[in-house]
Amino acid sequence: MIIAVDGPAASGKGTIARALSRHFGLPHLDTGLLYRAVAQRVMAEGLDPTREADVVAVCDFEDRLLEDPALRTDEAGKLASVVSAHPLVRAALLQRQRRFAQQPGGAVLDGRDIGTVIAPDAEVKLFVKATPMIRAQRRHSELRAHGSKVSLDKVLGDIRARDDRDARRTEAPMRQAADAALLDTSFLSIDAAVQRAIGLAEARIANRAQT
Repeated sequence: MIIAVDGPAASGKGTIARALSRHFGLPHLDTGLLYRAVAQRVMAEGLDPTREADVVAVCDFEDRLLEDPALRTDEAGKLASVVSAHPLVRAALLQRQRRFAQQPGGAVLDGRDIGTVIAPDAEVKLFVKATPMIRAQRRHSELRAHGSKVSLDKVLGDIRARDDRDARRTEAPMRQAADAALLDTSFLSIDAAVQRAIGLAEARIANRAQT
């Protein structure tokens, strides 16, 4: 069974995907980490993130890089959105994601194009969203907890810019799959969002079993 969880930054999709992974006993991949790893290598080697050939050159990396705490920084996230817009970069990471999805028993993957490109035949598809302001407030709180002095307005601007890049890129833009269940977490607690996601997933599984 493959579960695809898509949505914009700070919508809660990662938390929900991890919870679904635990609930159904499936391995989980945060596909955004792949692009963050590429972004981290671009920074480390002083490459130009807007030059596709430079970025493609560092797309082959070992899985252990995904454990680097530096990938979770806001800087890595912003740059990941830039490098992920390159078609050849997405192509270079496509099979890596599909291999994970198609392993025996299935998997849970979260990202922005899982249900539309990586695993279009996934048994369960969720699209998780929240308003830009709610997402900015969540991200702002996280950054402040780590000592950042960034303003809420700056975070909101970054969120909107990233949404625009992700939705407007020509290759695998972020969008809700036609057969994905929509989950708006704007006014839900973490526990409520997780329980709602589990309920939606179990309903999809039950419906497929009856057809």
